[in-house]
Amino acid sequence: MSCKCGSDRIMSVCGKTSDMCFCSYDGTESDSYVPKGIVIGEGGYGDYLEFDFCLDCGRIQGKFPISDTKVKKAIEEA
Repeated sequence: MSCKCGSDRIMSVCGKTSDMCFCSYDGTESDSYVPKGIVIGEGGYGDYLEFDFCLDCGRIQGKFPISDTKVKKAIEEA
C-alpha cells in the first residue's frame, strides 16, 4: 500500500473500544459502537476502531470523500 503522497510508510492502527466510541459530526452524535463504512470502522466489527495512516504526510488512508449523509447515517446506526 502506498499513500497519495507517494510514501509507502503506512502504519495500521486497531483498537478495541468495548462499546465506548464517541463520535460527533455536524450535530449528530453517538456514544456506542464504532461507525461502520466510513474508514475508521471498515472492519465492521462494532468494537474495533481500525485505520491506516501515512507516517510522512499524516493522511488517513481510505476512500474519500465521504458524504455528509453517509457519515451521519453511520454515526446514527452505531
